[in-house]
Amino acid sequence: MLTVNDLSMQFGSSVLFSKADLQFTAGNCYGIIGANGAGKSTFLKILSGELEPSTGSVTLAPRKRMSVLKQNQYLYDAYTVTDAVIMGNPRLYECGKEREAIYEKPDFSDEDGLKASELEEEFAELGGWEAESEAGRILQGLGVDVAFHGTMMAELDPRLKVKVLLAQALFGHPDVILLDEPTNNLDLNSVVWLEDFLMDYEGTVLVVSHDRYFLNNVCTHIVDIDYGKIKIYVGNYDFWYESSQLIQKLIRDQNKKAEQKIQELQNFIARFSANKSKSRQATSRRKLLEKISVEELPASGRRYPWVGFKAEREPGKDRLFVTQVSKSVDGVRLLNNVSFIVGKDDRIALIGKNELAVTMLYKILMGEEEPDSGSVKWGASIQPSYFPKDHNSLFDGSDCDLIDWMRQFSEDKRESYLRTFLGRMLFSGDDVNKNVSVLSGGEKVRCMLSKMMLSGANFLLLDQPTNHLDLESIAALNNGLQAFKHNIIFTTHDHQMTETIANRIIEITEDGVIDRICTYNEYMNIHDDVK
Repeated sequence: MLTVNDLSMQFGSSVLFSKADLQFTAGNCYGIIGANGAGKSTFLKILSGELEPSTGSVTLAPRKRMSVLKQNQYLYDAYTVTDAVIMGNPRLYECGKEREAIYEKPDFSDEDGLKASELEEEFAELGGWEAESEAGRILQGLGVDVAFHGTMMAELDPRLKVKVLLAQALFGHPDVILLDEPTNNLDLNSVVWLEDFLMDYEGTVLVVSHDRYFLNNVCTHIVDIDYGKIKIYVGNYDFWYESSQLIQKLIRDQNKKAEQKIQELQNFIARFSANKSKSRQATSRRKLLEKISVEELPASGRRYPWVGFKAEREPGKDRLFVTQVSKSVDGVRLLNNVSFIVGKDDRIALIGKNELAVTMLYKILMGEEEPDSGSVKWGASIQPSYFPKDHNSLFDGSDCDLIDWMRQFSEDKRESYLRTFLGRMLFSGDDVNKNVSVLSGGEKVRCMLSKMMLSGANFLLLDQPTNHLDLESIAALNNGLQAFKHNIIFTTHDHQMTETIANRIIEITEDGVIDRICTYNEYMNIHDDVK
């Protein structure tokens, strides 16, 4: 279906990857992973023809069509939503417009009639008669209401534009689909619909995503960009991650009971092979897994951060009391009589369709905003640490390096002490001398997590901590929060993190809250049953 031969990409003296020989086949979904800067998006751009590789070639099988998720939200502002989606199949759209133009001619000739007949035949073969209904089904599946289908793209909310561009990439039964972060800005229902669509899709999908739950659900293979190479492995992300960790351990202990480790890996393969999935691809995936040898498993050169939160004091019986909190901003009610009590073992995922309302509640809990009515009371022994969704104010205007930035939050001012916490988040050597004003989004998040680890807090609050993080850092944060023994209130788009950490779900609604003692998946199943 799609073949890559001797592919290399180099920017100046920096080599992203070299001598890649790969084949992507129909019926499979390939998740592209790699550390930040490894070249994931660059690889997709080469496959789509947007970028020329330094060496090598990309070949799409004859008469096959490739569709790409566009990133420019303003590209289709002059078109209606439905037309923008149908333009995902350019020839179908052009054929339809040519056909309409001929029929609108006032002096319709015999030659026009012949041309119209040819266009009619091509239009039907391309699925033109079903185009609008197919576009409508995809748009509704992604949560774009019928009322918007005739709207001009220029008038659309940016969050809906993202969904329209995704619908465009999925439209018209393309043979190959390239998706770069398709779940960004999608609500849960839209993500679930997309997962089902891709699992039933019979073509070839290549997708870059930081959503581990999504990758686990849809991927039959993982494309790993590491060591300057690109390799394909059978299985989903969890299989790749666990096998790569086992391989690293085997390499470290290769002189210590190597045969025992090999048996451990073989047992691991057998365990994953037996796993069931709702995907139609599950049977073929299991057959492929059964054929894997130890030598075919991944070894990774990535560096994983280490996240660990250690409380300096044990919390007492009273934790947090929120009583009838209401808040309006510019006449818009965000919070309406929000009440809940945090108990000893509660690890709460705070969710809600209105992210401004969720963030406002965090600000009220931390005393950054005052409620219009109601109260917040913390237990006397509670020492909270807060990760705000917008933390740029902690960095903006700071003319200092990472050590001095951390020093302002620490009683122990020693550089060696502060380096310990920065080092856990992969800031080592001269990295700590970098000025905080030039940090990337991901580096700022890692600094914030270093600050939280330094705090010794016994109650953690985190509002969207996974934004800007790569898969390795998300996995490390997930592990660190799972290991923390005390209370957590957190919000994240990472489904796997929510499912593995939360034992209580609080949803902020227009009428107050829905409060359930359950996991995230259990909560979503309850909602599905109600529907």
